[in-house]
Order: sequence, then structure tokens, then C-alpha cells
Amino acid sequence: MTEEAGRRPARVVVADDQTVVREGIVMLLGLLPGVEVVGAACDGEEAVKLVAELAPDVVLMDLRMPRCDGVEATRRIRAEHPGTQVVVLTTYADDESLFPALRAGARGYLTKDAGGDEIVRAVESVLSGDAGLSPSVQRRLLERLSEPEPRPERAEAPDGLTARETEVLVLIAEGLTNQEIARRLHVSTATVKTHINNLFAKTGLKDRAQAVRYAYGKGLVRPPAG
Repeated sequence: MTEEAGRRPARVVVADDQTVVREGIVMLLGLLPGVEVVGAACDGEEAVKLVAELAPDVVLMDLRMPRCDGVEATRRIRAEHPGTQVVVLTTYADDESLFPALRAGARGYLTKDAGGDEIVRAVESVLSGDAGLSPSVQRRLLERLSEPEPRPERAEAPDGLTARETEVLVLIAEGLTNQEIARRLHVSTATVKTHINNLFAKTGLKDRAQAVRYAYGKGLVRPPAG
């Protein structure tokens, strides 16, 4: 970011629960022109408090933090302090991290492999009213927009299953492996396993064979014609 005559540096708060990472980001930003770090928070709750006290221009927000995660902190900051923009800076770029953060009001989204120049460009972009997104996030958004509309639900989700758990169950019944489900839903294999464990616990299912029979029995999938 080039400092123009009469233009003050962007005032930034860094929020990350890992001390080494947080201090590293603060140190990096301190070396860059056009940015002034005015505070650092160890979780979302402290980030909200610092925004109220310091009124920064931008918060660089980690997502997975104790007490108050980055999504909730972003939602509160944007609702209570609309003059402060949020740029997510996280390790995670899966759909279940990206889209909730953007819906909460984040204007930028970077992964932690971003360099200093990329961070500064994102800060500058959000302060100019644009989106500060990494190239990989931009590609994912375009992919999401180009995806076909999801199929309508064939039956109401039973046994308290969430929409995503039901979707995973249907894909199991269609014969997909955990890795194939992860690619289809653009999430990690670990996330798929978590959904499977949750839906098994809610339904009392023991294995994938039972899950297939359950899905057919509940009308979530239909036998092939012919």
C-alpha cells in the first residue's frame, strides 16, 4: 500500500489464538508500509472488545478460536461497529469455513500462506469497498456459482439430522467413499467422518450397509428404475 500525502496508515487489529502466529503477523505487518497495528487479540471475544475500544479500520481475523470464534466475532463486529472491516486470515479454505465467514460480513478471506504484499492488498481492497480475496478463494466462489442448483429434498430429514448430515447419508447410499464425498462437497475427509459419526449417533446406525438401508427406507434415495 503506497502512502499518499495526507493519507494515514490503515489501523489494524490482529486476532489469532496462537501466540507465535499472532506475534509473527504483528511483526510482519510492522515492516510493511501503510499499515499500523493498533492491537492484538487472543480470541474473538477480545477482538470485539478491542474494536469497541480502538475503532480500527480492519481486523485480521482467525476463524477457529476459543470463547468466541472468528465467524461469531465477525458477525458482532459488523453489526456493532460497521466502520470496521474484517479480513479473515486462516489455515482453512473449505466451504464450511469460507461461506459462514463471508455471510457473517467478512470482506476479505486469505489463507495463512499469504505473503505480506497479499495481506496489504486485501486490507487496501476492503477499505476501498472491494473484496480482498485470495486467488484460491476467488476460484472457489466461481466454482460454487457455476455448480448446478442442489437437488430438492426427497423427504424431510429424519431423526434430527441436519441438511448436511442428510446430504452425506444420501451420498453414502449412492455408493460414494469418504474421499469421494469430501470432493463432492468440497470439504475435508475429516469433516465427512465427523458428519458420519454424528448421523450414526442420531440414527443408531452401526455401519454403511445399515446406512444404505436406512436411506432407502426413509425415502431419501429411490431405487433405480428398471
